[in-house]
Amino acid sequence: MTRRALLIVNSKSRSGEAQCRFAIERLKAHDIEPIHVECHKREDMGSIIVEHADRVDCVVVGGGDGTINAAAFGVIEANLPLGILPLGTANDLARTLGIPFDLDDAADVIAAGKTRRIDLGIVNGEPFFNVASIGLSADLAKRLTRDIKRRFGRLGYALVAMNVLAQARPFRATITSDKEAIRVRTLQIAVGNGRYYGGGNAVEKDAAIDDQHLDLYSLEFDRAWKMAFMARSFRSGEHGAWREVRAIRAKEFDIRTRRPRSVNADGEIVTKTPAHFSIKPCAVTVFAP
Repeated sequence: MTRRALLIVNSKSRSGEAQCRFAIERLKAHDIEPIHVECHKREDMGSIIVEHADRVDCVVVGGGDGTINAAAFGVIEANLPLGILPLGTANDLARTLGIPFDLDDAADVIAAGKTRRIDLGIVNGEPFFNVASIGLSADLAKRLTRDIKRRFGRLGYALVAMNVLAQARPFRATITSDKEAIRVRTLQIAVGNGRYYGGGNAVEKDAAIDDQHLDLYSLEFDRAWKMAFMARSFRSGEHGAWREVRAIRAKEFDIRTRRPRSVNADGEIVTKTPAHFSIKPCAVTVFAP
C-alpha cells in the first residue's frame, strides 16, 4: 500500500534543488508518494504541516538541523511521524538517531517504517532536538550566514569558529536547577537534549535523546584556546572530567546573565536570556533504524 508523505526540503541549502529531485525519486521508488511543498520561512513550517495533516501519512523533511527543528511543533500537533533526509552541514540529529547520511539509505529508513519516540528540549517556548547554548556557539551561529554555509560548507564552520574563538571573552551567569543555584564565569553554557551537536561532538558520554533529562555543561576557563587541548574529550563526551568544565544533569534549568545574551538552538538564534530550559519526554515520533 502506497503511503503519502508531505515532503519539505530546504532548497536554499547547498545543492538543495538537485537533492529535492533525488529525494522525490527515491521516495517514489519505495512506494511513498511525496507531496512536495516549498517552505520559504522556518516560522511557517509548523502551519504547513498542520494544514496538510489529513492528506498524508507522515512528514519527510530534508535539510540541516535548523530546518528539522522548525518541524518539531508541527509534527506534534499533527500527530504524524517524522522522516529525516540529512541534507545539512552538521546533521547531528541524524547522527544521534543513526540515520545514514546517504540520501538513498536515509529513504530506506523511512520506507522500512520503524519508529521511535524521542524527547524534545524547550527553551523559552522554542524547540531544540540537539543542543541550546549561550556564548561561543551562539556567537558562531550569528556570524555563520546562509551565504557562508552555501559557499564553504563545513570549511565555513571552521573559518568562522576560528574568528569567534580569537575574540571570545568570558561572561557571568547564574545557573539554577532543582538541586542548586550557581554563579559562574564562563565562555559557554550548553544544554543538551540529544547526544550530538556541532558536527559530531557529544553533549555527554551517556546522553541519549530519549533519556528524559537534559545535560548541561559550562566552560569555565579564561582563554578559548584551551579548548584545543580538550578536542578529543568533546568528541567522546568526556569533557566533564576536566576541572574547568562544570557538568550538571537535570530536567529543568534557568539561566540568567547580567545583560541579555542570544540563545542558539540547533544552529538558529531563537531567544535571549533569561532562559528557561525544560523537556517534553517522548514528544516526537521519528523514523529511525
